[in-house]
Amino acid sequence: MSVYVDNARHPFGRLLMCHMWADSREELFAMADRIGVQRKWLQRPAGLGVAGMDASWEHFDIAQSKRALAIAAGAIATDKYGPVEHTARMAGNQKKLDQIARCRALGFGQSEGDLL
Repeated sequence: MSVYVDNARHPFGRLLMCHMWADSREELFAMADRIGVQRKWLQRPAGLGVAGMDASWEHFDIAQSKRALAIAAGAIATDKYGPVEHTARMAGNQKKLDQIARCRALGFGQSEGDLL
């Protein structure tokens, strides 16, 4: 079980945000608590019967300063394909995993400026 952070740098006001997700909600909440991210900011898929921000997978958007704290606390840094890879693994989507591998082999995803 692990916690992950990608290398995204999406502007949000004066901040640059990335994504933090985990193999389990317990791990995700434990890391959020450890680095000072409030649980109320959890984003999750719609239709789960719980209030919250709708997203395609369960994660937090976090500032770069929190990303650094998460990595220092043991989170695994990944590229921009990390979230897609995670959801593909959860769904057993080998075709998507192969596509990601091809993109990485071509050098895409290493920096936030690359296009998907």
